[in-house]
Amino acid sequence: MSTTQNLIFGFHPVREALRHDPHRVERVLVCKGPSNRRRRELEKLCQRHSVKLVQITEGELSRKVPGVHNGFAAELSDLALDDVESTSDVDLVVLLEDVQDPRNLGAILRVCEGAGVGRVLVRDKGSAPLSATVVKASAGASEWLDVERITNSGAEIERLKSQGFWVYGAHAEGRPAWDVDLSGKVVLCFGGEAKGLRSRTRELCDELVALPMRGRIESLNVSAAAAATLFEAVRQRSFAKRDETRDSRKKDGAPRS
Repeated sequence: MSTTQNLIFGFHPVREALRHDPHRVERVLVCKGPSNRRRRELEKLCQRHSVKLVQITEGELSRKVPGVHNGFAAELSDLALDDVESTSDVDLVVLLEDVQDPRNLGAILRVCEGAGVGRVLVRDKGSAPLSATVVKASAGASEWLDVERITNSGAEIERLKSQGFWVYGAHAEGRPAWDVDLSGKVVLCFGGEAKGLRSRTRELCDELVALPMRGRIESLNVSAAAAATLFEAVRQRSFAKRDETRDSRKKDGAPRS
């Protein structure tokens, strides 16, 4: 990626920032001139993610960037995940698809950050954009998460499986989450408010997990379900780490604490 401090330039770097990390893009700069396919694509992405787009002259843009910009640049916020000491669990990944309510998406991101999720994958088509409403609903948690927009849930699941991850989908017909081993390298998939996970995504999951309902209502809101499932995973993973530490101390002959 072409960068200078908090400025990226060139069509492809700007487009990828808008696709995968839009909450860090403060504004997009484009050279004045006739509309074309690339400009329209960036305009559409800016509108989708509520990012300001500013037209400036080619001379003004050239003075801002030191390299070939092709008429496009973007200013990014100071926050970069790589510069922050991370306490996230890289082996715990969440995949979201068709979560259309920005308040639900923000609430889920808040839960993910609180649970120490290492990465959040959001299927681009059918999901709410990472807008200011999402950031507000997340209470700013989205700024601390590694959130990536993806185009194909199935392809991403296959890739994660090849890396040793086990994939679990939230579905009413699944096994109770506390009866499923959620330690190790795990991907938890949550579907949208209307129809839940897509059928292809369910088919690719290693197993479906559920939260058995004991009252009169049939299901929970997706953000509430995500919170309950994620913190069950956190509980199991905490016990697993404690057991690993205990076994290591036994092996090393360390005294009991």
